[in-house]
This record gives sequence, C-alpha cells and structure tokens, in this order.
Amino acid sequence: MAEALRQAAAMLQRPGLVVLTGPPGSGRSTALREITAAVAGPVQAGGGLAMLQTVPALALSRAVRARLPADDVHLLAEAVRSRVRGGLLVLDDVHYADPATLAALPLLAAHCRVLTALRTPHRLPAEALEALRAAATGWIEVPPLDRVAALELARRTAGNLDESTLAAVTDRAGGNPLAITALARQAAAGRAASGPGIDQVAYAIATALADLPRPARTALAALGLLGRPAPAALLGPGATDLLTAGLVAPASALLGAPASSGPRPPRAAAAAAASVPDPAARGPVTSPGSAALPGSAAFLPGSAAPPGSAASGGSVVSVGGAAEGEMLLPVSTYVAETAAGLLDAPARVELHTRLAELTPPAEAARHLAAAGDFAGAHRRALVAADHSTGGDRAALLLFACELDVPVDPRVRIAAADAALTAGRPAAAARVLQTGEPLGPEADVLLGEALLQAGDPAGARAAVRLVPDAATGPVLSGRDRVLLLAELATDPSAAQDLAGKISARHAQPSPGVAAALAAVQAHFRTPGWDTALAAATAGGDPLISRWSAWLLVEQLAADGRLTESADVALAAARDSAADLAYGWQTRFAAAADWALALHGSIPGDVITTTIPDSASTAGAAPPAQIPGRASDGSLPTPAPGPADGLSPAHMPDGGLFLVHTPGPDGGSPAGHMPGGANSPSGADGPAAAGPVSAGAGFPAPGGANSPSGADEPVAVPMAGVGGRSPAPGTAGGSPGAQGAVAARMWDGADGVLKRASNLTDRALPDEARGYATAAAALIEADTGLLAAARAHLDGGPAHPAIAWVAQETAWLDGQPDRATQSGPAAAETGLLAGLHAITARWAAHDLGEFTAAPIPGGLPGAARRTLTAWATGTGFTAAADTWRPVALRERIRCLLAAGVTDTDPARAVAALLTAEQLADAAGLTVLAGRARRGLRRHHVHRDTRSPRSGDQLTRRETDVLRLVAAGEPTRRIAGQLGISAETVDTHIRAGMRKLGARTRTEAAALAFATHPEETDTNDTYKDGR
Repeated sequence: MAEALRQAAAMLQRPGLVVLTGPPGSGRSTALREITAAVAGPVQAGGGLAMLQTVPALALSRAVRARLPADDVHLLAEAVRSRVRGGLLVLDDVHYADPATLAALPLLAAHCRVLTALRTPHRLPAEALEALRAAATGWIEVPPLDRVAALELARRTAGNLDESTLAAVTDRAGGNPLAITALARQAAAGRAASGPGIDQVAYAIATALADLPRPARTALAALGLLGRPAPAALLGPGATDLLTAGLVAPASALLGAPASSGPRPPRAAAAAAASVPDPAARGPVTSPGSAALPGSAAFLPGSAAPPGSAASGGSVVSVGGAAEGEMLLPVSTYVAETAAGLLDAPARVELHTRLAELTPPAEAARHLAAAGDFAGAHRRALVAADHSTGGDRAALLLFACELDVPVDPRVRIAAADAALTAGRPAAAARVLQTGEPLGPEADVLLGEALLQAGDPAGARAAVRLVPDAATGPVLSGRDRVLLLAELATDPSAAQDLAGKISARHAQPSPGVAAALAAVQAHFRTPGWDTALAAATAGGDPLISRWSAWLLVEQLAADGRLTESADVALAAARDSAADLAYGWQTRFAAAADWALALHGSIPGDVITTTIPDSASTAGAAPPAQIPGRASDGSLPTPAPGPADGLSPAHMPDGGLFLVHTPGPDGGSPAGHMPGGANSPSGADGPAAAGPVSAGAGFPAPGGANSPSGADEPVAVPMAGVGGRSPAPGTAGGSPGAQGAVAARMWDGADGVLKRASNLTDRALPDEARGYATAAAALIEADTGLLAAARAHLDGGPAHPAIAWVAQETAWLDGQPDRATQSGPAAAETGLLAGLHAITARWAAHDLGEFTAAPIPGGLPGAARRTLTAWATGTGFTAAADTWRPVALRERIRCLLAAGVTDTDPARAVAALLTAEQLADAAGLTVLAGRARRGLRRHHVHRDTRSPRSGDQLTRRETDVLRLVAAGEPTRRIAGQLGISAETVDTHIRAGMRKLGARTRTEAAALAFATHPEETDTNDTYKDGR
C-alpha cells in the first residue's frame, strides 16, 4: 500500500491523470486522502454520487464549488482548469460520474493534476473507460492490506478480541478494510460471522456487487457457497469479470504468498500465476475433507459457455488471464459470502442444485440439503460414505441420519459404529436415541456410546433388555457394557461380575477381554498392563482405542509417565491413519500432559528396550536414563562416536537412535549420528491429520537440520547434554536382547507449542483438559503465571486442570488458595498425590504444621513424599524416587529438604542441587524458591559475570521476559527469588542497553528486535 501511494504522489508532481482502482471496501477513499496530504498545493475535492448520477458535471461542480457549463465538454474543461490552475483536482467515486465529467477528464489531464478513484466493478461505457486509460499517467490498483496492517485495523476496530479471533477475522477478510471492519464488529458484538441478512457495513459491498453482470454475480456467490477454490471452467464466463474487478485471484498466487506479507494484489497475483507451477501438477487445491472439483466444461446457471471453451466446441485456453485448470479463490471470503447472501430463495436453491451436479458426492449431499432436497442429499451422503473411511465416513453417515427423511435402522447402526470408532460417543448415542426399538445390536451400541460418554447408568439401562438368547457378538457386547458400567459405579461388585462373565465366556471376545483387563487394571492385579496392552492389539479399532486410552490413563496414574506417552503416541498415530480426529487429539493431548508432567532437561535421553519380536505397545516397560550424575550434576559429553547409534525413525513417528552392534560386538564403522551418513529427515513419516502422531520426542528440524525442513532429524547424543548407555546398562551391552530406542527430550517449548495449539481447536473435553493442563503447567513453571491463569480459566472441568490451578496458586505465592484438596475424580493415583503434596506445601507456607492423612492408592514416589512431610525427614530419599517420574517433583522434594532439615550443610546441599536442576530445566519459579532458601542460610556467591557491555545478562533477560508476559514487579521478584528493588535495577539496565523509554518497550525490543543480543550463557550479575 505504501509503495502504491508513493508512486501516485510522484506522478502528481506534474500535470496528469492518476486513477486508483480497487474492489468495494478496498480503501480507495482512504488512499485518496493520504495521497492528497502528501502532494503540495491547494486541493479541490469532489466526486460522483450514486443518487445523482444523471446530473451533468455534478462531480466537477462539487469539486470547484461553482455552476459549470455542462453542455460543452471543452468549455467545461476550461472552466474547471481556470479554477484549479496549479492545484490538485481530486474526484472520488468516478464510477458514479455523469458522461460530461468523464469526457472532460482526459482534457483536464493535459493541463491539471487530477487524482480520481474508480471502483471495480463498475458500469462505465467501454468508450469512456478506454479514453480514461489512454489519458491516464498512472492506473494504480489499491492492494489489499498486508497481514500486519490488517491485524492493526482489526485491533483498532475491536480491541477486546483475542489474538486468535483477530487472526481469523483478518484471514477471512482477505486484506479488505471494509470486510475487516465488519467482521471485527460482528465478533466483538458476539454475532454470527455469517447469516441471511446483510449488516450496515456490508451494505456498500452489496451495492457494488449489484454492478456486476449476472454471470459474475452467480460465480462469486458460488465461491461463497463452496467455501473453497473452484476451477475457472466451472465458474463460466463470469470468472473473467471477477478477475478484472479484482474480486478473485488464482489460488496458486494467493496461497503461495508468504503468510507475513498478506494477500497479493489481484492483478499482480494474476500476472504472477504464469510463473507459479500449475496446481494440477501437485494435486488440486481443496479444503480439508473435500474432493477437487472436476475440471469439466459445465457452468453455473445464468451463464453461457465462453467462446473457445470446450462447451462451445473450442479448446480451453485461459479465463481472464488464469491458466487452464487454474483454481480461483475470492480475494476476500467475506465479499463472496456477501454475494451469496444477496441471492433470493429461488436463486439460492437453483445455485445449490447446480453445484450438487458439479461437485463430488460428499459436497453434493450438503448442497442438496441446502436446496431442500433431503431425500437426494440422503442418497448422495450414503454413496459418499461407501467410499470414505474413518472420521469422514462417520461425519457423512451422521449427516445422513440427521436429515428429515426416513432412515433405515442399519444406517443408524453403521453411523453409530463409525462415530464411536472416530471418538464421537455423544453423536453415536444421539443417532440411536430415536424413541423406537432398533434391535439388540443397536441397544448394545447405544450402551457402549453412553458408557464412553460418561453415563454408566444410562449404558446399563440401554443393554438390560438384551436377552441371553442373543447372538454371540451381541451377547459379548452386552456383558462388556454391563461389566464396565458396574466398574464405574460399584468396583467391588464388578469383581464378582467379572468372575461370572469369565465363566460364561470360555473364549472371550476382544471386547469382553478388554473389559476384564479393565477390572484387572482398576485393582492392579499382577499383569494388568500386559492384559490391557494385548487388548490394544485387537482387530476392532473401537475396542483397541478404548483399551489404549485406559492403558494411557492407568500408566499415568501409576507415575509411569514415559510409558503412558509411548502408548498415547502410538495410538495417536493409528488414529490419525484412520482419520479418527477425536481419538487422535485425545491421545496427543494425553501424551503432551505426560511429557509436561515428567519434564526433563534438554539433552536428556529416554530409552526404551525393543524386544527382537515385535511386541504390543506398552508391553515392554521402558527404562529411564536421566543423563545426570548421581549427585545431580550435569554430565560431561563423551567424546568420539556415540557407541554405534544409527539414526532411524520410531514406529510412532518420532525419532530414535538404534544401537546396532558390529560383527565383533562393537560399533559399526563410519556411522555417526547427524553426520554425512545420517538421513536428512525428508523421508520421515509425515504427520497425518492436524496433530503430528509423533509429537513429543523428536528434536525439531528447521534451519539447523540437515534438510532444513520441519521434519525430525537425527541428533548426535554427544554434545547436547545426553549420555550414551554405558556398557552393562540397557542397550549398552552388545548382547542385549533388543535394540535400544533413545529418544531426545525436545524441551518444554516443544510440548508447550503443541499443547497450546490443541487448546485452540475443537476438541473433546478430555483432550482439551489434558492440553490445557499441559500448557498451563509449563507456563506456570517458567514464570508465565498470567498466561497459565488465562489457559486455566478457559479450560473444561478436569482433574489435571484442577491440580494445575492449585499448583499455579502456590507458585504465585497464594498458599491460601492452594490448600484446597483435589476433586473426587482424583481420589487415587498420581494426581491425588500431587494434590496432597501441593496442599502440604501451601500449609507449610501458611505456618500450619498439622499432618494431613495420606490418601490410599498412590504411586510410591508420592507416598514417600507425603510420609516425609508427616515425619519431617526423608525428603532426599523421596527425591530419588521421583527421578524416573517427574523432574519438578524431584526438585520440590529437594526444596522441602532444604527448608525443613535442621542440619545447615545438608539443607544447603539440597537447595544447591534443586537450584541447579531447576535452572537447567528452565523452572524459573522453583529456582527462585531455591535461591530464597539459600539466602536464609546466608549463602552468597563470590563469582561475578564479566561486564556485559551492551548485551543483556541472563538475569536481565529473565526479568524482561516476565515483563513481556505482563507480570508486575512484585510477582517477578517472587518468581525469581530477588527483591523488588533488584527487579527495577535489572529493568533500568535493560532499558539503557536497548535504548528503550519504557519497560514495555524494553521487553519488546529484547525479544523481537534484538534477540541475538540476549546472552543466555552469562551468569547472574547480582551473584544469584
């Protein structure tokens, strides 16, 4: 935009005609004002009016404020010239100007500086338009706003919107200022983004679209109804007018533009389309879950086949400058939807019916439903479902069942089964609850759906009428639902029922076996994990995923977090392959929660022994190699090759390094991880679906990866803080029974990025709960308490969220809010132990030393920690039990040892170790608590960092990071374990070094403008 304005201002330094063009709402009038302000000399401004288009010379008369001789064009031009002289004549809305004004403009251009604005589309006669083009010194199209400017306009319009909503507004508006204004106001008012009516702001757009020819209006409305790119051949001759008006552009140009630069100007995009590879060469450009439109010569109603097209007997060459087969997109989705909103009811039905003939069955079904043809939509949805799998099949079958037509019970059963497999139990239950009997098979499916939706009583009632004489599969399904419902409501009775069901089913089906394994898991019968892992390998995806989910939660409850993440990631991969989005996101979120709670220090290695014979996920418990010396100090990287570790890809999509012994039991020669022989990562498995199935372990790619792509790549174990397995340990011996998969911890930032991304998506509550808890825990531990509270406030009711909220209050120095016990859902297991531990810490901070009862069913580490709180001793030993479980809890045990031990030497040693581990892991708040404890023991360091010059020290960086997060001085001081005066000192030093006038400006400069100046290896200048 700025470049276009500079060009126009430069052209107006001498007599000439500059014409600004652009679609409705593109900001032509604003551009006129900015150019006028930049050009020297007096200004006479006027323009055409829509209501008075027939008044002769009205636009010029408004500009010079005088009656003008409109009957003689030459006399008219001379009268205007004599008044304008060396000034600037500015005419807006020339598309509303009368013929006399249009005829006088070329004559005026020879003697005066004339600036005009012309909207596209318009209805100017071809002769007048050609005369203007011939006389124009510059014909400049006003480009759409870039993304930065669009976001700023949206903020000014509705400053109360969050960043994700602002981004959605700007994406949909496509850089159109009027569309941005309308959408931002709608979002701020809480109104729907689209509807049958046209709001006041969009009225100008609707008025302008009325000037389009009917084929162009129909084509633009079709794009608004489709909601995705369409080939020019489908849109017919109207595509040419849309390209000329700048309302659409080739998808290859719009989608190929960098995200930071915003949409390209339509004509520039059309010109660039010639240099962009044809999308047909790399597959059609479509929205997720939709098929490409056929590149046929069928056109929309109200349009005829363009000359030279296949329909007219000629060959299809191009449409309005777009390449053959080019997919077209509206520059602003909002403008296209406005065009669709202008259709009356009959025209909308006609257009939907025609689109149903031109689109694949999945889309055609929805168009037929919108046209009121529910029977046709039902048939088309069933046809599409027969050719779909996973989540797409479930969505189509559910859609078919929701139409106002008679539905065969078999279709309802198929829809419920597909929905359950895709992780949508509520939808499955809804489609089977018709008020009429559907048969025993439907009753069992309804019971399974209600059970998974959290209604065990309803599930029991649904299957109670299934007779004992039912077929084998139905009877197995009934007994499975009855057993699981009993387990959810009365576990002790479930044990008796499990014995009866075992006797009834000598060879239990996979579903019954999985239910029996669930009972074993609840009571922790020896071998329960192996039984559940075997159930995950069954052929029925519904039973496999339910069993895998149960295994994930039970492993996490026992504190086996790395194993829980293993199973979750493998299950997420399998779910992604079947497009089971609900299950996929649930497993991915649970894996991120397990990883966030487990924590680690960058460079730590988690190794899993893989037996020679492929085993079921979760059947082989992994060993934890912490990568730390026994005293908690950081390891020294071993020189030389990494013990013959060769890069390969994990089955679950992650990356691992496999120990491959040579012929003599040593390392294979010449194979170094990350070296010349290591893979680039470009051939790694692609992430299926919206969430990477292998998220959690691989070191991220990017600029430092060999391929430069965002794929997992092999990372050398030496030199990154990790440690190769020593001989005699798991994987270190050449005689080990299997290979060792060593997975690198990708850091809290990786988990935070994935979990935060999940919280912004439409997820099941279970997935959103785990994702929210993971993101908030990492933010709270790293000092971003305001961000953590924002995440927690928007999360659903969930046991993990309840504990993180309690923990965040304690980290924030509010122990009175952290003393509350956990919810009933967390009465046993790891979360119950964490609730009790946080409550004990809060009671300690409040000076309350009464011993609370220790809950039952806790993992060993949590039980030992609470016992240490009850007895006042044993925290160091308890810290060791947390080593393979959760790093942050190990640090908290060391902190407890430091603040309760009466021996100063032991207390200081524990606090020093806690500080070292917390600093290495980036746990800012816990590190601050360790330093406060050290100061109480009068521990002061003598070492000081060298003078930093103009570079920020690590402490200054930490302080400014918290300033950028919106934390006040008091909380920054509490989180970093320093005084408020020291915080102000660091802020002033950062402001001086960065040349900032305010603390906010210093924070912005530190992390946006000069990220390379932060010295994260520098020690704290204040000696802490």
